[in-house]
Amino acid sequence: MSETVHPKAREKTLFKAPPIGEQERMVEAILFASAEPVTLKDMAERMPLGCDPAEAVAYLRKRYEGRGVNVVRVGEAFAIRTAPDLGFLMQKETVEQRKLSRAAIETLAIIAYHQPATRAEIEEIRGVAVSRGTIDLLLELDWIRFGRRKMTPGRPVTFIVTEAFLDHFSLETARDLPGLRDLRAAGLLDSRSMPGEEDPDGEEEPLLNDDGQSELFKE
Repeated sequence: MSETVHPKAREKTLFKAPPIGEQERMVEAILFASAEPVTLKDMAERMPLGCDPAEAVAYLRKRYEGRGVNVVRVGEAFAIRTAPDLGFLMQKETVEQRKLSRAAIETLAIIAYHQPATRAEIEEIRGVAVSRGTIDLLLELDWIRFGRRKMTPGRPVTFIVTEAFLDHFSLETARDLPGLRDLRAAGLLDSRSMPGEEDPDGEEEPLLNDDGQSELFKE
């Protein structure tokens, strides 16, 4: 008596996935052609049945170690990016025409370090109201997005940073955000405290207001 074999099981036994080297080339081609980070799920949908994009990415990341470009993780996705120590070579290619205002920078920093954060929590930390324009700007830049509503009265919406934010600042996850001391050592913050941060004498730094400024950018 012959044993009955399920059609899907027969298909798996007959199908042979491409060699891992070929899968690695496929992943390389996908990442090279994509301007945005690509998830393993998206890779699997593009690659032949039976491929293991996670294993292929692991081999590819190792192959690119120490080279001019690296395969980096951005949240739950992957991308090919210039090696961090060679970023100075690209400076002439980038023209920064305007900078975020302090209000926008503070709002973004609070969301990044305290996510998921509600508008009320942002305002409590900054000490001033958050303008709708500031939130809209950060949403338009795709640096923040709406998170889950909090299980508190009114069910307020929360804000969290996006993978675009992580990619822009070369971070794998929000846990890789530098500490305030690191930011100051790198010259990215001035010596004064951020809103809600205690100064060396143990007193909280006075919270800033927007000085009546309506512009979101400063030249």
